[in-house]
Amino acid sequence: MNDIPEIKAEELKEKCAQFRAGDKLLLTGTVFTARDAAHKRFMALLDEGKELPFELRDAVIYYAGPTPAPEGRPIGSCGPTTSGRMDRFASRLLDLGLGAMVGKGERSQEVRDAIVRNKALYLCAVGGAGALACNCIRSCEVIAFDDLGCESVKRLYVERFPLVVADDCFGGDIFSEGRAKYKK
Repeated sequence: MNDIPEIKAEELKEKCAQFRAGDKLLLTGTVFTARDAAHKRFMALLDEGKELPFELRDAVIYYAGPTPAPEGRPIGSCGPTTSGRMDRFASRLLDLGLGAMVGKGERSQEVRDAIVRNKALYLCAVGGAGALACNCIRSCEVIAFDDLGCESVKRLYVERFPLVVADDCFGGDIFSEGRAKYKK
């Protein structure tokens, strides 16, 4: 993985134009976990004019609900959740400055349009490899909605987390491009 670029999570949005759908990268820095239940609460907070539990501008949200940490580890298994379940929330968060999302699976056209409009990225992690993904996580802290258990919002620090650019800021999409190549 020496030829795969390593990028800091905090710089991902400003450097999104360097990446195209299908590119690989190693992500290092702070990411926040959030799944369906947390996203519903995000929307309620925004509707009430309140702030989210973390600075959204340029942030990276990882759609994951990690398992409890075993002895001596910061986190348990931490694989990606199907991203399409967050599609009804994603465009609004992107329009408010979200830099990137990490998950698995295809996104709706509405979300893909919001990625382009906001110069953001959607990255895919390997599904079914949560036990391996946790090896990239150096720290984990619950920062909001503790009552949601595994779906609470967590601040993770990841090092060299391997990801694939699924949707780039130019409209490239590995899912539709892959299907088109297959049909040829």
